[in-house]
Amino acid sequence: MSSFLLALQFLTIVPLKIKEVSEKKIAGAMIYFPFVGLLLGLALSGINTLLLILNLSPLAVNIILAVTLACLTGGMHLDGLSDTSDAFLSGKSRDEMLAIMRDPHIGAMGVISIISILLLKVGLLGAVAAPLKTTALLLACVLSRWSSVLAMFLFSYARKDGKAKAFIHGMNLKIFVFSLIMVLVFAFTIWQLKGLLTLLIVAGCAYLGGKFVSRKIGGITGDTLGAAIELTELITLFIVCIG
Repeated sequence: MSSFLLALQFLTIVPLKIKEVSEKKIAGAMIYFPFVGLLLGLALSGINTLLLILNLSPLAVNIILAVTLACLTGGMHLDGLSDTSDAFLSGKSRDEMLAIMRDPHIGAMGVISIISILLLKVGLLGAVAAPLKTTALLLACVLSRWSSVLAMFLFSYARKDGKAKAFIHGMNLKIFVFSLIMVLVFAFTIWQLKGLLTLLIVAGCAYLGGKFVSRKIGGITGDTLGAAIELTELITLFIVCIG
């Protein structure tokens, strides 16, 4: 239970304030990343239903959903996206890019990336067929959180220290397999065989993205994981749109 609560605290703004935990429990929290994603998706689905009952326009509903997701996660993944964009689009060396990602100030490319990702989410949510709206919300939240587990299993950490180091250092095959079983069950339950195919595509994208990042900065970081979660949400929404 403590590992689940830790995952909930790490991925959302739920004020659990768990401080003293072992490295084993920190790593074990990754098993529950897909489940936390499911809870986020259920929350968004409930809000979507409520807003439609209140007869809000589809555009207004989709904007509220995109903003709500950012708020529920404390903007953490958007922050990672902006830092990664500033670093990777700077044309600097590996060490300089790592330094840029640690800089608390946001640059032009970071701002553009946040605006772009939010607009794309709103647009893709608007393009999803009404009967598949709940499917899209659930699948996007579940698969995106699991994609970070896959990345932490496959790739090393680029820094000597950082928030994500404890997760990556404690990662093992058992944790990955349990998280994989959970995400397989969720993906199939949410969208049957199409859900499994979407999971496969997401896994492939996570692998290619991780290889690209590792080639650039020698591994992954918390910021690149946040960026990957944001991009995976877009990829999943796009797949549901065309599915």
